[in-house]
Amino acid sequence: MAVTRSDDIYPQIGNALWGGRLADAIENTCADHEVVPPPQQAILEGLATALPDTEIKALIATQRGRRVLKPNAYRVVQADDEQVLLLTCDVHGAAVVPWELNDRTAVHWSSPAPEATQRVKDLVATELALQDATKSAKSAEKEREALRRAPGDDTYASQALAAAAQKHQDAIRRVHQLMSEQHALLSALGNRRPRPVVRAVQEDGQPKAALSLAEQPYAVAVHMQRYAADNLKRAGKTRGYDLAESLADTGQLSKGMNVLQQWQITHADGTESKLWRLAAVTGNNRALARLDVFGVRPEHLVTGMPQSLVPMPKDKKDGPEPLLLSLREILNRLSARLNRDGAKPETAATDPSLRAAKIATVSAEIVIGCTKPDALEHVLRALNVNDHLRGIQPYDEDARLIALFATLVDAYARESLLADALAEAFPDARAADLLDLTGVRDALTVNGPLDPLEPLAPAGAEVSPVVLRDIAVRAITALVFPGIPPETGQTTNARIVRDTGRFWPVVRGTLQEPAWSLIRAKAAEGRTRLWSAAVAQLFVRRGNILSALGLFGRTEAREGAGQDPRPLAELLLRAEAGDAAAWAALVQRMAPSLIHAPQPFITPGQGSEAGEGRKGVRRPPNTAIASLTLAYTADTPGVSRALLLAFAKAVLEHPDAVRPPELDDGTPLVCYGEQDWDEKNRTAITAGMVIAPDTEGRPTPYIADKEWFDELFPVGLNAPASTASKNPANAPVGTVNTTDAGAATVAHGEAAADPRDQLVALRRELPARVELVEGSYLKAVDAAHVLMTDFEDAHRLRVQLGEDPLPAEQRIEWMEKLAKVRAAAQASVTTLEQVEALILKV
Repeated sequence: MAVTRSDDIYPQIGNALWGGRLADAIENTCADHEVVPPPQQAILEGLATALPDTEIKALIATQRGRRVLKPNAYRVVQADDEQVLLLTCDVHGAAVVPWELNDRTAVHWSSPAPEATQRVKDLVATELALQDATKSAKSAEKEREALRRAPGDDTYASQALAAAAQKHQDAIRRVHQLMSEQHALLSALGNRRPRPVVRAVQEDGQPKAALSLAEQPYAVAVHMQRYAADNLKRAGKTRGYDLAESLADTGQLSKGMNVLQQWQITHADGTESKLWRLAAVTGNNRALARLDVFGVRPEHLVTGMPQSLVPMPKDKKDGPEPLLLSLREILNRLSARLNRDGAKPETAATDPSLRAAKIATVSAEIVIGCTKPDALEHVLRALNVNDHLRGIQPYDEDARLIALFATLVDAYARESLLADALAEAFPDARAADLLDLTGVRDALTVNGPLDPLEPLAPAGAEVSPVVLRDIAVRAITALVFPGIPPETGQTTNARIVRDTGRFWPVVRGTLQEPAWSLIRAKAAEGRTRLWSAAVAQLFVRRGNILSALGLFGRTEAREGAGQDPRPLAELLLRAEAGDAAAWAALVQRMAPSLIHAPQPFITPGQGSEAGEGRKGVRRPPNTAIASLTLAYTADTPGVSRALLLAFAKAVLEHPDAVRPPELDDGTPLVCYGEQDWDEKNRTAITAGMVIAPDTEGRPTPYIADKEWFDELFPVGLNAPASTASKNPANAPVGTVNTTDAGAATVAHGEAAADPRDQLVALRRELPARVELVEGSYLKAVDAAHVLMTDFEDAHRLRVQLGEDPLPAEQRIEWMEKLAKVRAAAQASVTTLEQVEALILKV
């Protein structure tokens, strides 16, 4: 029997029969173009359930007995060396969810570390408990007020009032306790949330052209979706007009690109739901504004819509309130309600049934196939970044720089120079030729874990979160400030064109910088901002990116950063052994951790340039690095090398702390600059804070903060000592200190070092020097073993193949070199025996 189609504004979604036909047509079309389709379940539950009942029929054609998509229903997009198949169709206006990975909100997401994910779960549990506690406090307050106003003054009434007052006080105390816990968790998260990690969905062990989020509890999924929507709204406020009003007035004028994505939700009763939805890759603001016009909240689409929000006339009013998980049922109920309300003459013009009329359906492009599903997320993010960088909507500065850095990394990869640039920056890498470049790109842009950077660690070195983050910072520095070949010694009068190498042209083309000879301070500052924004994403707590201004100048922008290639462990050992150059390199590697600490030690330039009377001492960020570097060799009161090394180790490890710092004896910690503050106004002690060490390197009851840092490493640390400091004012005029006068002899105008101080310094440095020698010998032994293995393989292959031996001259040359090496090794053994004898005498 024929069904008469209604003239309702809001469409109904077709039945599952046509959804199966659409899945067949998409799979056959993908096979014709040799691309991988999405899973059939994704098409049935996420795509077919978003299309009006007549739309699917308009997309399908029959060709030689096979269902395929009509030629005008799809197009192929070439993204670098990958192809993406896009379906062009009209979808229900409320069927698309905003994508969490929008590049305009990148600054609001932190690295997807496991401990941050656990903190989000704790935060959600605390917020739920706070809601219950707030309700209990209001109820207790009403009960107290009711008893207070009740007539009567008998003993029972006064006791009841006292009990109600005590109950109210306990409830208020519980609210304050939960608020403190919430504040501490937010501080531990850096007031951000870990970026959701999506991966290509797997079907029968093979990746498909759709994305999937990791499994998460219902409350966490709601929290994360609301957080993403709130930040997207905040970023959209920079638009010069009201997007929701524009959509309601004129409709949507341009298409948006969408991808099928799966949300895996665990409900409170233990049941699991795997919901397929369309996520807006481009046009996120339009997708969110459309839902706002429809009166639909994004989290309800991905976690389940409460039935009471889209009721049908025959639904029981007193029944349970189940969650509607089927997108088809949600949209059909929504369309039915809007059609009913729109038909009523008394409906106001502000009602969603009238406001959403021009976006009842919208034109969209949907990813239905790609050549490399594992790289689909990266391709879509790159398209999103490219679309935004060329758009008219203004970026936040931080978000623009992060997107620009992602474009720079892609440019290196597109030119097949990413692996080469990293191999040059890490000459001691254990396996730079085995890098997973897709994983490296995700790691450097904080869209995945840092584990793919492990091949860049030195052979035999222990790989830890500290090491991986240090490698990531060094890699970002190498890509943003690439080195160029050294200048040739040409002395002719001919015009010299400087060879800028292979990497700098990539930076120039991406950042649109002037010619190499025209690089000035402005270009160096712009690149420093880019570096700072990219590095900030590696930390849970994101400091001000302007704190890095001055760390790189015109020289680094022209010639390269010139990083010390030694790993952190070696730099720490050499600094402990008394190597000032190693300490200077270590301070440079500490700089990002000093900026992005819970209590930042380096902040943007503060103070007054005219004098310290008005705003305090002027301190640009680079003076903090200079003072910390010079403290290693300067004779500064209260600063010792033990303090410096303990501080350096704590700063490098603080981003990975999962618990607040504690002292062994249980003494409560307080920020150094808040010692005189009232206890209720003090900063909560959270994970990642650094305990201030004393001159022996032992922990103190204080948390190191900016005040502690500026007091120990002041701006004038690098200034020459004044005469007054050498001759104290309180010393009597004409007096001479004759104590140990013979020990302090003067040579060439400088006082000789005290032998006792020399002995103390040597005893402090010798353990690290022994460890350095041990490491050097182990490397030499390993190298000799590898050399022997290589020669054994060469000998075996020569005999097997019957090849002639090498010329005698070549063999003699190699033997002479090895004889010299063996002689040096034997001499060093004699030296080590002498050291062993001296150890007994120290």
